[in-house]
Amino acid sequence: MLKSLCFALALAGAGMASAAAAEPPKGSLVIIGGGLRPENAAVWEKIVLLAGGKGARIAVFPTAAENPAREGGNAVAFLNRHGAQAFMVPVAPRLAGTDARKAAEDPAIADTVRGAGGVFFTGGDQARITGVLRRPDGSNSAVLDALWSLYRRGGVIAGTSAGAAIMSSTMFYDPPLDVIPILKHGVVDGKDIAPGLGFIGDDVFIDQHLLVRGRFARMLPAMLKKGYKLGLGIDENTAAVVGPNRDVSVIGYTGALVLDLTDASTDPKQPLLNLSNARISYVDNGDTFNLVSRTYVPSKGKEPVDRNMREYREALFYTDILGNTSVVNLLEKLVDSNLERATGLAFEGPTSRAPERGFEFTFSRAPDSREYVTNREDAWSIYRIRMDVRPVKMQQPLYTVE
Repeated sequence: MLKSLCFALALAGAGMASAAAAEPPKGSLVIIGGGLRPENAAVWEKIVLLAGGKGARIAVFPTAAENPAREGGNAVAFLNRHGAQAFMVPVAPRLAGTDARKAAEDPAIADTVRGAGGVFFTGGDQARITGVLRRPDGSNSAVLDALWSLYRRGGVIAGTSAGAAIMSSTMFYDPPLDVIPILKHGVVDGKDIAPGLGFIGDDVFIDQHLLVRGRFARMLPAMLKKGYKLGLGIDENTAAVVGPNRDVSVIGYTGALVLDLTDASTDPKQPLLNLSNARISYVDNGDTFNLVSRTYVPSKGKEPVDRNMREYREALFYTDILGNTSVVNLLEKLVDSNLERATGLAFEGPTSRAPERGFEFTFSRAPDSREYVTNREDAWSIYRIRMDVRPVKMQQPLYTVE
């Protein structure tokens, strides 16, 4: 019931958020894929720097958290450790002794947020964020207006996990924990997806916990349903920093995936998920790219992959493309091989609903593909690999015991 109400409110307010975002903001976004560790100085320091540097006031929103006092307090401490003067904003449904909706309309809280150099949204349930920061009629609360004012003026909006999901105009809302059901059955407005706050604009779909949880594929049904051409998925303990000129730099532990459907097509006669001629890119720590021009620049120390020095020469086939980091591992092997394509499968076990349904993901080099690596081959940047997806019928049983 709560999620349904939140969705209705968010849907009504999505147009207002989009209108607010239409004025090009002068600020930056730090979109973190979840699991941000206290020792990840690169990300914490970047937030503080973009908020104004040492002494910057940063408003911490534990709105999504199940335990706001603990999560908010930790974020304040981590930011202060790196030079900020962070403070917690009492706008959180689970915060004892407070009325979140009333707090979201408090003029004093709104003024304090507006005057800060940046904000930080903790993880949790993103529906709590959109449900509280918009009014029952769908309009922006005083605090949400203050957030937009800060962002337009030049402040930074940072968020991890749920705080990352709200950055796009559409967010995952309450989807199944597993990816395969979404591939099989698609997404439903108000259940699986709902309007976010749209800070990054209307043209980029955001997802988080991407590589660790094998979520890259679940972006596809959402993007196709809502008409997105560009999807940005960030891994855990990693951030995508989006500047006012739409340049994105990746910092942190691993990297991010970019899904580009600009030239992709689907077969409308096929009721199941299918896709032809999409592009998938792995943007590594230190790499940059631009959301408008789709240009990619590898980090210093990387050189084009030497086609005469390829390691893999056997067929590349993964039985679980949705496994932890599987898609990046397969892409790395593809560009370090003499092969033109690699294949991965996605399917469920025999007790699942429709176990015979599976999906084949094919990755192949295209004329616009580019591949870079360090000379020790421990860091890869892989841009614009062609990706095709088609439904396949799995044999039942998949195996028998001898």
